[in-house]
This record gives sequence, structure tokens and C-alpha cells, in this order.
Amino acid sequence: MSEAMCVVCEAAVKLPDGCMEGELLVCGDCGTELEVVSLDPLTVEEAPQVQEDWGE
Repeated sequence: MSEAMCVVCEAAVKLPDGCMEGELLVCGDCGTELEVVSLDPLTVEEAPQVQEDWGE
């Protein structure tokens, strides 16, 4: 199992086996939602906040 570093609090975040790019993870320390943007090298970023468009 691989680990990434949370971009907000720098805590170690474990990646599940079979993790793929685009997968969302949650930091166990600060609760930030992270997105896996690359597996080689392993890179995570803060996941974009989805906003309602209310039918627009």
C-alpha cells in the first residue's frame, strides 16, 4: 500500500490497493478531500469543490 502526503496538513494518507488516477481520498487528520492526479510519480491535490449549477 502506498502513501501520499496531504497537501493541507502534510499527514500521511494511505492509498488503497488498485488506486487509480482521479480517485478521491479523505485525509484522516484534517478531513480534506484529495484527488489522485498522478500515480507515477504519486501526486495528490486538494479535490475541487463541486458547486451546484441549479440547472444553468
